[in-house]
Amino acid sequence: MPTTPEYTQRSLAQRLTEHARTAWPQLTDLHIRHRGQFAYVEGELADGERVKLMRLRHSGTASRWGFALYYASSDRYEDSLLPTGTFAGTPEDALDCACQLHLAGPEP
Repeated sequence: MPTTPEYTQRSLAQRLTEHARTAWPQLTDLHIRHRGQFAYVEGELADGERVKLMRLRHSGTASRWGFALYYASSDRYEDSLLPTGTFAGTPEDALDCACQLHLAGPEP
């Protein structure tokens, strides 16, 4: 299984952390672990709870990643479409999609 280069892992962490800080203030931290070509992303809430958000698949470029949402009902990651209609996109688009599902409350 191919492994994501160290510099790409660092770049991904910086991009996601910066985006989360500005777009998702309810997240106090992001936790990213890498295994082979995959990056597993969890968000940390103010009370310390960790929420599994998504899995990204390295595609050979730091700007385009495959996207899979985490589904608690099945305790699995499933390849998912981004709002752009594709299965791959920027890490920021993937984070927005996952956070909208996992963090946004129901509409009033």
